[in-house]
Amino acid sequence: MSTSRRKAAPAAPMLPGLFATEKTSPARPAHLPPEANIPAIQAALRDWFCTHQRALPWRINYTPYEVWISEVMLQQTQMERGVAYFNRWMQRFPDIPSLAAAQEEEVLRLWEGLGYYSRARNILAAARQIMERHGGVFPRRPEDIRALPGIGPYTTGAIASIAFGEPLPCVDANVERVIARLFDLDSPVKQEPAASRLRQLALRLVPKGYAREHNQAMMELGALLCGKKPRCALCPLAAFCISLHLGIVAERPVPGKRASITPLEVVTGVLRCGQEIFVQKRLPQGVWGNLWEFPGGRIEAGESPEEAIQREFAEETGFNVRVAGSYGIIRHGYTTYRITLHCLALTLEDAPTTVPAARPPAPPILTAATDWRWLELPELANLAMPAAHRKLADSLATQNSLLT
Repeated sequence: MSTSRRKAAPAAPMLPGLFATEKTSPARPAHLPPEANIPAIQAALRDWFCTHQRALPWRINYTPYEVWISEVMLQQTQMERGVAYFNRWMQRFPDIPSLAAAQEEEVLRLWEGLGYYSRARNILAAARQIMERHGGVFPRRPEDIRALPGIGPYTTGAIASIAFGEPLPCVDANVERVIARLFDLDSPVKQEPAASRLRQLALRLVPKGYAREHNQAMMELGALLCGKKPRCALCPLAAFCISLHLGIVAERPVPGKRASITPLEVVTGVLRCGQEIFVQKRLPQGVWGNLWEFPGGRIEAGESPEEAIQREFAEETGFNVRVAGSYGIIRHGYTTYRITLHCLALTLEDAPTTVPAARPPAPPILTAATDWRWLELPELANLAMPAAHRKLADSLATQNSLLT
């Protein structure tokens, strides 16, 4: 009898998903429908936040004033940038009385770079209202918080829950993402019917006695794990998430219609007399109300930037100007606009061609501003300006560049 052994036949290839292999991925936990597991979701989220929350300055004492300022600052602002602005703000305005006593121009200057300047003006108006109607003490009742200038439903919920423990939700874009994925909302979250459903779910998720921790945990989860590129393997709510269970996380939330972006060609002019530069303060209305700027405006059809700036200066100030050179082009994006700003160096038309006029002319005739100043280059740093104009002012300061 032969003692040799017959070689085993090669194993048949295994069909994916039907047979276990030596190199299988860790099994996904059994799906737990979120509607039936609200208490478990609340507990898992709270435990995760207790361990993984970021150390942020307004989380030290949770004073209503600090919560309020942080929430408004973080709208449309990245966290790291928001923290830096928050710390500078608190050094200058540590409480409501110091803020209420400030001049608007100083508040706007400290806010510069965060955009949406109406928020800063509303903060100042709200501080003064708190002094007048609430004795300088931030109001506790949600209806009183909501009545303050510039405070909408989200900020009301954030302040009431985080500062005072009120059982209210606060729904920002991070929370929208978490809820849309967790409960598989299959239509745009900012439109009906998903918008109402999302608010109902957000309120239902808030646990009694833990509103502060819960709302911050929801926002933190959306920022750190449930972002545009979700990290589902680390998520404490993975077992409950319908979208993960169905394999459609990347498809939630369903996007709404994108806002159209309008390109704008505009021009601005740096008018110099001696070592001084002309600036004007914008009218109170509009996005950049009460900010300082170099005069200018849109380039009309058929105009060159040089023609446009001469027209704008004549219309807005009464000055007849001559283009002496160019500081280049600044491009800056806003939410719905993309601005191409042509920056020109100017002198007065009747000034010598070799050097700018040594003395400023008679006061301007303002039609698009409330105030004006002739300032030396370093003094521009003290003014609150729109972002594109600040870029120009910084460029002038960095290069110490005034064309002659």
